[in-house]
Amino acid sequence: MYSTPRTSDLQGRLITSTSKYIRLTLAILLFSGLLNCQPTSIPGFSSSPYFEEQIQTLRFKDMMTIHINAPAISELDPDRPIGIALFALPNGNTIEQTAGKVLQEGDDWHYNIQHIAAQTRYLRQDHLGYNLVTVYLEADQLSWPAWKASQPEYAAIVQELVSMIRAQFSEYETFLILTGHSGGGRFVFSFLDGANPIPEYVKRICFLDSDYGYEHHYGDQLREWLDRSSDHYLSVLAYNDSIALYKGKTFVSATGGTWYRSRMMQQDLAEYYPFQTKENDDLIHHRALDGRIMITLKKNPDRGIYHTEQVELNGFIHTMVSGTERESVGYEYFGDRVYEDLIQAEELPRTAE
Repeated sequence: MYSTPRTSDLQGRLITSTSKYIRLTLAILLFSGLLNCQPTSIPGFSSSPYFEEQIQTLRFKDMMTIHINAPAISELDPDRPIGIALFALPNGNTIEQTAGKVLQEGDDWHYNIQHIAAQTRYLRQDHLGYNLVTVYLEADQLSWPAWKASQPEYAAIVQELVSMIRAQFSEYETFLILTGHSGGGRFVFSFLDGANPIPEYVKRICFLDSDYGYEHHYGDQLREWLDRSSDHYLSVLAYNDSIALYKGKTFVSATGGTWYRSRMMQQDLAEYYPFQTKENDDLIHHRALDGRIMITLKKNPDRGIYHTEQVELNGFIHTMVSGTERESVGYEYFGDRVYEDLIQAEELPRTAE
């Protein structure tokens, strides 16, 4: 005989059904959210055998090679912007040597003097607030000063190159970091020659013992850019190369090296910004704009050559975080290398599209 359910039974069934519905809805929302948060591979990139990074090698105008290193798919956060660090290579160095590897007996010593790949990995572990992509820029002459001298339209070519690189990440919010070592500074100045005023998408400019080409007019350009946003940073490293000796003789003119040019830059900027200068037995630190301008000069009482050590001894890391709360946290500039366990075993085979 059919009987009418009691009110308490109906309430119990309703509560149970509602609870199941809520759980199902939450599960769907959670699953959907997880799917939406999952990073995806960058189109055109392949997976590196080292640290599962996403990589791409390109040729540009049959005059330079570009190697792009992006975070692994599991580490790339699509909700954060991508900071594209354009690292212009030093004179005489290849992409593979600049990226670095574990040095084996018989290897060229250049593989052990910069380690930009390992320093990039260290920075990615530091939760920068953005996805760091490092782009290695290699001129066919292995010299950016020589490349510039061979190209009357160098400034326009550099602008076209930068547009091409940024287009690789068109699906993301991006900003640019201009950096490089030694002769790579000529690439940075070549960019500035074709971009006055400096575009808003440039957030940081770094010179790793590389500002040989600095002239007074660049000071005005940098000042306008620094004044425009509190999110613009200038980082400079140099050592007293004017007294350094090679085989008993000086090899840099009194006014042509980074020591002279970096001091010249600081003096130009000091006409507009009050600097704080601190000095110890080893380093001279010039700072302005709450650290957004950092010019660090290494003394050289023994007249040695410290051109590469400035990069190798955490220099790339230091210039990338100077003026922020991450500066000197967990590492020391010109201290022990903090990235030893992040150096890849072998160089990558070069393949260019």
